[in-house]
Amino acid sequence: MRFYRPIHRPQAITFDLDDTLYDNRQVILTTVEKTHQALQAWHPCLASITTGDYDQARREVELQTPAITHDMTAWRHAALKKVMLQAGLSTQEAESGAAAVMAVFHQWRSAAHISPLTHQVLAELATKVPLVAITNGNADVEQLGIADYFTLVRRAGPDGRAKPAGDLYQIAARGLSLSPNHILHVGDDLITDVQGALIAGYQACWINDRQQNIATTRLARLLPHLEISRLDSLTSLL
Repeated sequence: MRFYRPIHRPQAITFDLDDTLYDNRQVILTTVEKTHQALQAWHPCLASITTGDYDQARREVELQTPAITHDMTAWRHAALKKVMLQAGLSTQEAESGAAAVMAVFHQWRSAAHISPLTHQVLAELATKVPLVAITNGNADVEQLGIADYFTLVRRAGPDGRAKPAGDLYQIAARGLSLSPNHILHVGDDLITDVQGALIAGYQACWINDRQQNIATTRLARLLPHLEISRLDSLTSLL
């Protein structure tokens, strides 16, 4: 545990999800693979669709509706529908097909392994302060098996703009009825989590479990209050 700024005991803790509470890298690779297979299998005219075709449709959706990038689920759904329309499906077929493929996506997206240590740490922390999940992603805390630890779950899109914008931080603070400086945010990303939290007035904890050097990484803009390499280090703060 390394301290970079003075810190006081938090009255609540907010957590990022992906790559903070679990390793999300293989989950994403598997989800992308299974989702694309479902896309190709849904209709014969989609069998030759490539990941490049989907990526191009995704970029076109972003250009047409820039705000949709704050909602990863809506963005993916719109891109799937567009690539199906471009392949010659009717609007109704594309809507049905996009919904079917999204069901496969959600099945795999929240299939991350939550370690016993993570369960233990969250359970212990939850007995001491309220815990809140704030995420830019679309993993489901119920499916992940960690919903019971959190008093609130807020996600980009339905609940506001994606981090590092302050929407989710502000909503969480209001939901907790706490001033932001009494809340500690824990996350792996130096921009969305550390920079976003600090600008919102939070205390920030960077979980660095990949042996990065904050002095040399190009993504470091603002120093967090503290850096940890293991989640269970948080228990010593309370």
